[in-house]
Amino acid sequence: MRQTEFVSSQRKVQGRGLGRGQSGVSLLGLLFWGVLLAFTGVVAARVFPTVLEFYTIQTAVNRIAASNPPTVPAVRADFDKTQQIEYSIVSISSKDLVISKDNEKLKIAFAYEKQIELGGPVYLLIKYEGHSR
Repeated sequence: MRQTEFVSSQRKVQGRGLGRGQSGVSLLGLLFWGVLLAFTGVVAARVFPTVLEFYTIQTAVNRIAASNPPTVPAVRADFDKTQQIEYSIVSISSKDLVISKDNEKLKIAFAYEKQIELGGPVYLLIKYEGHSR
């Protein structure tokens, strides 16, 4: 065997795994991503009901505005009836609705804040605003 063939065959043997490092996810990386996914899941699980409540309120306000009640007390009474039926509406009452007329069209607006405890002294504050179409 010639000298160049010997050196060439030695390089091939070294390239088959002896000179390469391992690849993959380390335990520390796996723990980091696990904690990050768990935290995201907890936050999503606590935020989802508040978003659902907002869309329920928005639907109720749009339905009431479409029925075009004649007076402000009638609008508030309709919202109170809806609130008794929809158990998820707890953050707002009929007193919190801002009712006005815009070009003979009834406009109902609302705004509220929701604080979600994430743990210890850490809270997430979400501000919701909406109005009828």
